Amino acid sequence: MRFLTIRLLATFLIAPLALWFVPASAAVAQEEESRPTPLQIVALDECDPTTFNAMLGPDFCKNVALAFAFPFATKFADLFAKAAAGAPDPGWDFEPDSATINKGTPLVVVNQGGEPHTFTEVAHFGGGFIAGLNGGEATVPECAGGFKRVAVARTRILQGSQLQVTGLSKGEHHFECCIHPWMRFTVDVK
Repeated sequence: MRFLTIRLLATFLIAPLALWFVPASAAVAQEEESRPTPLQIVALDECDPTTFNAMLGPDFCKNVALAFAFPFATKFADLFAKAAAGAPDPGWDFEPDSATINKGTPLVVVNQGGEPHTFTEVAHFGGGFIAGLNGGEATVPECAGGFKRVAVARTRILQGSQLQVTGLSKGEHHFECCIHPWMRFTVDVK
């Protein structure tokens, strides 16, 4: 009799609960499958720790790639000289430079460089908040004020960290680093 009672309880109480939970887990699995894969963008630079840290403070430049590529590091003064000459250092870059995505696809920007960057949406490309790196371009309104503006500070990506951008509307969007304004990315959202 005891076995029959347990079996009846299992049939009438536990089985309906199991059916109730199965569709929920199936819905979660279906939702995960329908989420778009994020587009990864990598922020790169080739800062020379010795010269950058001498100018900007200890541990400002944390270029871990130097162990393999020391001759390719850019000295602090050279970065400014190249920018002033209108030929900014190509080692400071967003990769890729452009992309086309579907609406709802998040952007994940990963800083694999040695120093901080921003990934700031701008109406039009232009200069950043460090005049000496603008190559003669006027500072764009979105970068004006630098990190004193919360909107700019929220777009900062420290070395080894990442920033996620979601909710982009359909159309073309422009992003630049407000520190190194030649670092630019354009995305077309379909």
